[in-house]
Amino acid sequence: MKRLIRIVLLLVALPACASTFNQEEQRMLEWIDAHADDAIALLEETVNISSGTMNHEGVREVGAVMRRELDALGLLTEWVEQPAEINRAGHLFGRKLEGSGRKFVLIGHLDTVFEADDAFEGFVRDGPVVRGPGVDDMKSGNVIIVYALKALQAIGALDEIRVVVSYTGDEEKTGKPLAISRKELIEAGKWADFGLGFESAVTYNDVDWATIARRSSTGWILTVEGRQAHSSGIFSEEDGAGAIFEAARILDAFYDEVRGEEHLTFNAGTIQGGTDVAYDPQQNRGTTFGKTNVIPRRVVVHGGLRTISQDQLDRTRAAMRAVVARSLPHTAASIEFTEGYPPMFPTEGNRSLKVVLSAINEALGRGPMDELDPSRRGAADVSFVAPYTDAIAGLGALGKGGHTPNESLDLTSLPLAIKRAAILIYRLNSTEE
Repeated sequence: MKRLIRIVLLLVALPACASTFNQEEQRMLEWIDAHADDAIALLEETVNISSGTMNHEGVREVGAVMRRELDALGLLTEWVEQPAEINRAGHLFGRKLEGSGRKFVLIGHLDTVFEADDAFEGFVRDGPVVRGPGVDDMKSGNVIIVYALKALQAIGALDEIRVVVSYTGDEEKTGKPLAISRKELIEAGKWADFGLGFESAVTYNDVDWATIARRSSTGWILTVEGRQAHSSGIFSEEDGAGAIFEAARILDAFYDEVRGEEHLTFNAGTIQGGTDVAYDPQQNRGTTFGKTNVIPRRVVVHGGLRTISQDQLDRTRAAMRAVVARSLPHTAASIEFTEGYPPMFPTEGNRSLKVVLSAINEALGRGPMDELDPSRRGAADVSFVAPYTDAIAGLGALGKGGHTPNESLDLTSLPLAIKRAAILIYRLNSTEE
């Protein structure tokens, strides 16, 4: 009922979201233009700090910079330490819970995929384009959160808005169990009226796209056992098919019988098979030994699974288990599913946020925004709040080459993204329950 009320209110408020800006919105636009270089300077400061997920010192250092910025905004900041067994740096949260306005959770992350020993490092600018680890994913998004709040503060609008800023320290390689590593973020989602994710925006075919859905990202490990024997006896009643043929049967059946639903994908990322197999799923590395004249006795396959809804995830897991249960002679197989990012389903509430954002984008001269196909994006932290509140993602700047040494950002899109975010928060706060 709470979500339905919000949808109605947002749609009623749409006439105020026409292709013009009111006086206060215009003041924010001017403030953002005047402080564009400051935003770039903050981006440069954080990109020059190496902060791969497992570089705990670097993640904390980036967190200290962002904490400085949130403190200056008057938010109550907290560094959330993680238990030693999770082996992650922790998270930065900034909270402003007082006020009579709407409640927002704004989501970023401090870490990158580039660890301390990676050769890709540093902020390198070439005119309007900058390269560097995290410029796109997602240190620019972190900056956008700060400067959108500063713009709201500049016109006095931040006083009434209630906000939680979440900068996780392990988005690229989440600590487990998720019930602990995402505890504070989930709590914020249950508290909030709106969840806004600030990973990069998407533009293709000269159209800006709104992210109202993201697929889950979970894992699976298939383990197959066969009867070790001389290869001359393979396929016999006494020795059976061996572990590798059984693994091949299972993977082929996954392809033929489980594949096909819209937005469903599953990938076999690694496979180890032979007489002796050792595999470490945390490091995604393994060793294998076998001979062509010996029937292999063990296979381990490690894969990933993406779905658009929890129902699709549950059905897919059941279908994969059914395939695994049909063993070839003298083989046995089991499949284990591991936790990961939940799906962000495309709810009507999320669509109502898209309508408001699209109107803002048009007013900024960019044109209307359509719904992005969720198959075109990976998982993100916004999915942890989406089950509890209306949410939209992709509120960042325009970059490309994320997770590669070619990662870059169009700096002209940074103030654009700040404007979209500031006005979106301002307009959403103008709707009252």
